[in-house]
Amino acid sequence: MTSAAPTLSLPGDPPGGRRAAWVWGIGVAVYFVAIIFRTSLGVAGLDAADRFDVNASALSTFSILQLLVYAGMQIPVGLMVDRLGTKKVLTIGAILFTLGQLGFALSPTYGTALASRALLGCGDAMTFISVLRLGTRWFPARRGPMIGQVAALFGMAGNLVSTLVIARSLHSFGWTTTFVGSSLAGIVVLVLLLLFLKDHPEGHAPPPAEHAGGVYVRRQIAAAWREPGTRLGMWVHFTTQFPAMVFLLLWGMPFLVEAQGLSRGTAGELLTLVVLSNMAVGLVYGQVIARHHAARIPLALGTVAMTALLWASAILHPGDHAPMWLLITLCVVLGACGPASMIGFDFARPANPPERQGTASGIVNMGGFVASMTTLFAVGVLLDATGDNYRIAFASVFVLEAIGVVQILRLRARAAHREREHHVISRVEAVHVPA
Repeated sequence: MTSAAPTLSLPGDPPGGRRAAWVWGIGVAVYFVAIIFRTSLGVAGLDAADRFDVNASALSTFSILQLLVYAGMQIPVGLMVDRLGTKKVLTIGAILFTLGQLGFALSPTYGTALASRALLGCGDAMTFISVLRLGTRWFPARRGPMIGQVAALFGMAGNLVSTLVIARSLHSFGWTTTFVGSSLAGIVVLVLLLLFLKDHPEGHAPPPAEHAGGVYVRRQIAAAWREPGTRLGMWVHFTTQFPAMVFLLLWGMPFLVEAQGLSRGTAGELLTLVVLSNMAVGLVYGQVIARHHAARIPLALGTVAMTALLWASAILHPGDHAPMWLLITLCVVLGACGPASMIGFDFARPANPPERQGTASGIVNMGGFVASMTTLFAVGVLLDATGDNYRIAFASVFVLEAIGVVQILRLRARAAHREREHHVISRVEAVHVPA
């Protein structure tokens, strides 16, 4: 692999430009709202426990079910995007996650609230892969790493809305008003995408694909999975994303308040720090990877190593509470987990042709959410089993990190060799395209 990203424009590359940014921005706005809805439980976990009178295991079931639906939908959604196009899939997703957020606001029982989170997870699952596909249809391939990181950055801005706006609104206006009010954002982005979003620029329609029911589906999945870059991307996403996801989605607030003795206001500020760090690091990682593809594995493994070190230092610190400087450092480092997970898509992207990008992205995106779901469940069970011992419960993170690192090291050479082959083929095709 070369140390710098190729600047070659491939045949048929879309031109990008201002109109591309506008159309793509509508897709990003849908993803932004989906993240607000997905992460709103992270700041409302203690309120949800009181409202539905549930313990830690039952509380974690909200996020586990949501992520289970999300992860299970990734490959079907990838296939849907490849077959139906971005606009139709985003429209379905926006309708579902808006109904899910509204249902969660009005749920009178734990069971109906669970069903609402499942519906929300289903709609949420349709957003990010669609936005990635929209980017590849409207921007040149060389912009791929930066486009992906910027999309993730706006997603984290949605997380910022949760930690700042949703948390304060819960305190000031209560559960129903806060969640019903937030669901209105879903209606706004639904109208925008119906009126203005287009799947691709004029003259850049994808070639018609042959669809043969179950045969086509199996062929798409098998072809994407055979590529080492797809599998490496999935394991990078699996290993890097989940610590921050677990912290932000549910267990960060209880850990900081109950185990570290902080006020809810201070804990909320630390969660906000994770989001701000994510946004800053995302811009840096995107620039570095766009210029130096060889930096992808070092960045991913370095992020995992720093996360494990700070996580261990915080939960194993002697005494009742970790010092504030250590908690701040942990939150800053957790902010790098999201940008590092985006590196996984940059392994899958060059390994698959345009007509298989949605399927490959779905496989990659499934990795981190399976890890998050597993850890959310493990933490909840261990907290109940150990009498809320966060040191033991949070140690479950290291098991999944170890599994993921082993798989990354096993696949990296194979994926690098295959990517070199794809790059040579692309150069040959570009040279032989008639003027």
